[in-house]
Amino acid sequence: MIVYDDVYFMQQALNEARQAFAKGEVPVGAVVVVNNAIVGRGHNMVELLNDSTAHAEMLAITSAYNFLGSKYLPDAALYVTVEPCLMCCGAIYWSKLTKIVYGAKDEKNGYRSFVDEQKRKTPFHQKATLLSGILEEECAMLMKTFFKMRR
Repeated sequence: MIVYDDVYFMQQALNEARQAFAKGEVPVGAVVVVNNAIVGRGHNMVELLNDSTAHAEMLAITSAYNFLGSKYLPDAALYVTVEPCLMCCGAIYWSKLTKIVYGAKDEKNGYRSFVDEQKRKTPFHQKATLLSGILEEECAMLMKTFFKMRR
């Protein structure tokens, strides 16, 4: 059996983000992984669904719930191309994901702009590990390109 790494799964999330980009959506993509297998995928669909909650993370988590027939994901990892917003952090918290990996920082809308890092508190489940900066340049460049084209 092939064991994939964080870079591989972030590349899969980037593939999702590229789909969002092609549809005119903010290019954020996410995958949920359990036991080295992708069990949920999602990319932003806010415009298509006319739903401000249709973020990549939310859709990937819902997809994983449906695939696994579960309401929690305690053995799962989430890979997302951009730092999650507070809404998505709530979904991530309640899903009980044990690993969250994101690529690019989001200085404007990311959870870090609302959290006091000096107190070492995060909006994620206490058992979760957090890893950032995986393929950060590629994730950030996709966002920058998208918004440059929109202006």
